Amino acid sequence: MDSRSAVFNKAGTDLKSMAVGARTQDGRSTVPTIPEFQSKEEERRYCKEHLAAAFRVFADRGYDEGVAGHMSLRDPVLRDHFWINPYAMHFADITVSDLVLVNEEAEVVQGNHAVNAAGFSIHSEIHKAHPWINAVCHAHTVYGKAYSVFGKKLPPVMQDSLRFYGSHSVNLDYGGVVLSTEEGKNIAATLGPKDKVCILQNHGLLSVGETIDEAAYWFMCFDKCCQAQLAIDAAVRDGEGPKEVDHETAFFTEQTIGTRHRGWLNFQPYYTNMVRKTRGEFLL
Repeated sequence: MDSRSAVFNKAGTDLKSMAVGARTQDGRSTVPTIPEFQSKEEERRYCKEHLAAAFRVFADRGYDEGVAGHMSLRDPVLRDHFWINPYAMHFADITVSDLVLVNEEAEVVQGNHAVNAAGFSIHSEIHKAHPWINAVCHAHTVYGKAYSVFGKKLPPVMQDSLRFYGSHSVNLDYGGVVLSTEEGKNIAATLGPKDKVCILQNHGLLSVGETIDEAAYWFMCFDKCCQAQLAIDAAVRDGEGPKEVDHETAFFTEQTIGTRHRGWLNFQPYYTNMVRKTRGEFLL
């Protein structure tokens, strides 16, 4: 039996049973799911609201760094366009109406602000190269920057990092501040079809997803894993390193808590909390 078969034949394991009381007596699910939309315009509004929320959540976590950092979301109506944050606006101030729609030629189609040139160079090439990637997040976080200097993947030593087992990559070709599309193409080429995160050596972290909720959660989770891994590395003494999780268990865990839907689901508490804390101000 190969490792993949072994994972899904673990005795007594049901990958769908992640919540007790997941259905009401009449069979309706009580677990949030990605909504279905009646129109593309309805989907666009939903996407923009969750993108604006992601900026607020990142601000709460101190992910802002001057004018650096950007998140983008492919427009569901104009698939070769994407929404991105305005240049030089603090993450904590961004609302739905502040978001800027740009096309692949860096032309502002909707919005009253300029956009970060480095952000456009990175995000546009990723969106063009990977049709399945709808959302991209990048920020200069303390732990992401610190871990990136080693140019290595996260080892499979803790449950949360197993979300990214076999599904993150490292871009080793740091070329300074991104001012051309070549660096964006380089990063896009590094991303594999299963990747959730790319570690940009000497730079920081970049996450991707089918939804902004998913990409934002992967970024937050990975950054915390970097923090934990740096602490683990600092605690190693006399050559005694941490015990790594075996392949079968690591693969099983990634397939259980590292799915696209699980990424989306894990962001929902942050979204609803932000609505409550701001009284929906970012939705304007």
